[in-house]
Amino acid sequence: MSMDRQKVAEYVVQAARAGRPLLREAEAKSVLESFGLRVPRGVTLAFDEDPAAAVGTLRPPFVVKVMSERIVHKTEHGGVALNLQDLEAVRAAIADMKSRLGSLMAPSDGWLVEESIPRGTEIVVGGAIDPRFGPTVMFGLGGILVELMADVAFRICPITRADARDMIAELKGRKLLDGWRGSQAVDLETIEETLLAIGGEGGLLLALEEAVSELDINPMIATADGVVAVDARIILKGDVH
Repeated sequence: MSMDRQKVAEYVVQAARAGRPLLREAEAKSVLESFGLRVPRGVTLAFDEDPAAAVGTLRPPFVVKVMSERIVHKTEHGGVALNLQDLEAVRAAIADMKSRLGSLMAPSDGWLVEESIPRGTEIVVGGAIDPRFGPTVMFGLGGILVELMADVAFRICPITRADARDMIAELKGRKLLDGWRGSQAVDLETIEETLLAIGGEGGLLLALEEAVSELDINPMIATADGVVAVDARIILKGDVH
């Protein structure tokens, strides 16, 4: 599913008005795409749909994720399977998740099958609607380093390119982005563009302020070739009328 920006606000507001707590990951990534962010190639499957056709359109290795509004933290529930080399591995991963998570899932829930993204430096971009300051954007080192190091920077939206550069420069682990002890330097300009797409004038947080409560893109994989949003969560407000 892919949406243009003109339709995104209506779609997200309607989802919030319907009482949905969050967008499913495929939906969230479609929203990110509409604001210019890169996401992995993927296909969504219904709960009982065979993955053969989907796998045939993608390149291995594959990733399988549970898609359910009731399972917010997929990894904690064992709802993510990585490095799957073929169709049978995908089928086995889905069967395993069904047996363990099926009771938590609604009939409309299903699976997201994606191409794996090559390794790089993990970063996080997020945001929230502060009751006093309005939309705020966050940037930091991603993956498990978010909780371990709490190496993040915040700004009130809208941010400028200078703000984006300052957020990058503020990180204690800034050298990791430049290439540290033989690691590859990342594309800082694309990170700046990503921060502007989320927190800048006309960015996602301002455009969807009416309906979005929180945004969490973690991890994003940053390399010399750009940035890809590997995981994305958009939590909706519960009081949209």
